[in-house]
Amino acid sequence: MRFMTSAASRLSRRQLIGGLAATGAAVALGSASLASGAVTPGKGRKGGTEQVRDGDAVRVELPAPTGRHPVGMAELHLVDQGRKERWGPGDRELMVSVWYPARQGADGAPAPYMRAGAAAAFGAGAARILRIEPGAVDWAGFTTHAREGADVAPGLGPRPVVLYSPGMYNERTLDTDAVVELASRGYVVVTVDPTYEAHAVEFPDGRVVEASSEIGKIEPVAERNKTVLEVRVADVRFVLDRLEALAHGDNPDAGRRRLPGGLGAALDMGRVGMFGHSLGGMTTAEAMRLDRRIRAGVNQDGPLGYDWADPDLLLPVAHSGLDRPFLLMGAWLDTKSERLPHTHEHSPSWRALWQNSTGWKRDLWTRTAEHNSFTDYEIVLPALAERLTLPEGLRKQMIGTVDPARFSASRRAYLTAFFDRHLRGLHRPLLDGPSPRHPDVAFIG
Repeated sequence: MRFMTSAASRLSRRQLIGGLAATGAAVALGSASLASGAVTPGKGRKGGTEQVRDGDAVRVELPAPTGRHPVGMAELHLVDQGRKERWGPGDRELMVSVWYPARQGADGAPAPYMRAGAAAAFGAGAARILRIEPGAVDWAGFTTHAREGADVAPGLGPRPVVLYSPGMYNERTLDTDAVVELASRGYVVVTVDPTYEAHAVEFPDGRVVEASSEIGKIEPVAERNKTVLEVRVADVRFVLDRLEALAHGDNPDAGRRRLPGGLGAALDMGRVGMFGHSLGGMTTAEAMRLDRRIRAGVNQDGPLGYDWADPDLLLPVAHSGLDRPFLLMGAWLDTKSERLPHTHEHSPSWRALWQNSTGWKRDLWTRTAEHNSFTDYEIVLPALAERLTLPEGLRKQMIGTVDPARFSASRRAYLTAFFDRHLRGLHRPLLDGPSPRHPDVAFIG
């Protein structure tokens, strides 16, 4: 999802694959999550935006995970010395966060939702779109229920690894809700920022790299999407390489910063899954096609075509299909002439993947959701609306009318069940058919 500049103040229901077809510079709104949508006052932060009074800035309390493990988080600064940056100088640089089951009672500061520099750049754009005072929301101050640098829980052995890729122009923080939940249930989750594409990426030396205007200049839109997707997939494969090095005892961080105790030993690189939203869902599918290290994947509302308006411009994975487990989760698909359920029965690209795939597959649809319901925005917008006056109709356009807490809980449940079944070999009846505990979710196949 992407919030656009004022030239497009009325958000379309789908900015293709998380904002891919939008105009102007990308200005993404930061994300948060549940805890019953609780909001708390917090101090405004410096960083280039006008400050509100101390104590007036709004923080959203993120949800407490339901798994039995406390959660730790560590950042890695990765440099791909074999690949030049497509939209900037030097080699390709990435920031990733690793979320994992932590030792009970582990020390460490609360893990930030965003670093202060990235939050300042991000918040300035969000304020324009939300029509609120700059600094009214403390994006860096959200609680994540994780401890930064905490040692890994002992005695668990190597854990399944799950990668997360956000929608276009979005930060890796966008699904902290689901990420922390998976980590609390014993997974190591690695979230990957798309440098020069995400609205703001902050590096350890304080540099904040914002979205490149060059991306929006690539025409036609199908070529733009193809170019960005190729970079994303290459990022994923590089991250997998670096995680393998970490699992073998190396420290892949460019600055060789100290890593949490037991982090490398916690990675089971023989059990790797991936999920993503929008462009991140597309990235998941294409990365699976090209890299068999990814054993199972989830696409949350991401079309599988380079241009949603042209059903013939399908991704290679839609033509080839997949021979490994893949889960589709959708809302609505807007075409030039009509609005259709985003399912394999209506979407040409999803239909092609479905027909050509030989692996396990499911297609889950939520009528009352919208494209950004599959992110932390499902909770952050209602939570902010408790304290701030937001543009009329924004909530419905972005997250529909589905009950926020109930759908967020459902999404976490289906993601966990999917990876439990296909990375851990556990039977999860939730995936076998509709459940009265999750009335918003329909099984299409």
